[in-house]
Amino acid sequence: MKKITLLLTLFLSIQFSTVSAQTQLEVNGVTVPRKIEFQNKSLQLNGAGGRSKMWLEVYVQALYLSQLSQDPEFIIDSDTEMAIRIEITSSMVSSNKLTKAMNAGFEKSAGSNLQELRPRIEEFKTFLSDAITEKDVFILGYNPLDQTTNVYKNNVLKGKIPGFDFKKALFGIWLSNKPVDETLKKHLLGI
Repeated sequence: MKKITLLLTLFLSIQFSTVSAQTQLEVNGVTVPRKIEFQNKSLQLNGAGGRSKMWLEVYVQALYLSQLSQDPEFIIDSDTEMAIRIEITSSMVSSNKLTKAMNAGFEKSAGSNLQELRPRIEEFKTFLSDAITEKDVFILGYNPLDQTTNVYKNNVLKGKIPGFDFKKALFGIWLSNKPVDETLKKHLLGI
C-alpha cells in the first residue's frame, strides 16, 4: 500500500511540474513566462538567460517572438511583433548604469547609423531614467503596425520610439555580430 501511495504521489508531482513547466521557466531564480501578450498578440518565449557583470547577476532577459527562430539576422531584420523582457536581479543596477550599458550596446549595434539614431537613443534613455530596484521588469516591445518600440516598466508604458531602424539597433544590442554578451545571445536564441 505504501508503494502505491508513493507512486501516486510521485505521479501527481510530475503532472503538476509538467503543467508548471509549460507556462513558465526559471532562470537564475527568476520566473520567466513562456508567453506574453503584446499588442493583442501572443508572443512565445524564444530563449532566456542571465546577464552577469564582474561575477554579479544583474538581470535576466528573455526574447519573445511571433515566429520562433535561432537566426539572429532574421530576428533583427524581421518586421513582426517581438519583445525583450528584462527583470532586474541586483540592487547594484541603477538607471545611470543601465543607460550607460544601453548606450555602449547601441554604439556596437548601430554602426554607421549611430548619429542618425542618436536623438531617439537619448529619448529612449529617458524612459529608463526613473529609479530602478531589484525585481523591476522592463518590456521592450516592437509593434510593426506603426513601427514603434514600446517601453514598459512594471506594466506602465513609459513611451514609444519610432522607426524600424531603431528596433533593429535595439535588438542588435543582444543579437548582432557584436553582442554585449555572447553567452546571453546564445541563450536568447535557444541554442
